[in-house]
Amino acid sequence: MPQEKLAYRYSPTAQLLHWLTVLLVAIAWALGTFDDVLPKGSGQAAGLFVHISVGLAILIISIVRVPWRMTHTPMPEPTKFSTWMGRWSDPAARIAHYALYALLVAVPVTGIALQFAKGNSLPLFGLGEIASPWIADRAFARSVKEVHEVMANALVILACFHALAALLHHFVFRDRTLVRMLPPRDTP
Repeated sequence: MPQEKLAYRYSPTAQLLHWLTVLLVAIAWALGTFDDVLPKGSGQAAGLFVHISVGLAILIISIVRVPWRMTHTPMPEPTKFSTWMGRWSDPAARIAHYALYALLVAVPVTGIALQFAKGNSLPLFGLGEIASPWIADRAFARSVKEVHEVMANALVILACFHALAALLHHFVFRDRTLVRMLPPRDTP
């Protein structure tokens, strides 16, 4: 692949963090949304443990990912879409990315607050736990749960729009926006 094309690509680290985040968000959202499908008792407890662990992993990855993104941004690649949209395309994409990053932090943080509002300790991947600093408060827990769910759904919806935009770039505008986040393919 020519060197100038590689300059526009995201680094392998950025790609790994991106696709790992996609996978973990899908798992956490599915477990949080469909937890009532799991068998009551130990099945739901295991689902909650995995949900919390995945949420903590998302938070940790996001804490690593944001500074990485700020210091390792690939060169912007001009596209037909950016020419067509003019000055509106870049700010819209930037706002969407900032919103995604904010939600990737806010959703796990509200999940932690929810666990504490219930008076429960926070399990740390089965290696230990952090005791709740609060006394259980059902009304507060319900409010925090609602905020957590709304933000989680907003994250998934925004991520779907993000994915649709990448597909639109790829199939309609036929530019390299999607390809930039994929590993290079060796073609003879």
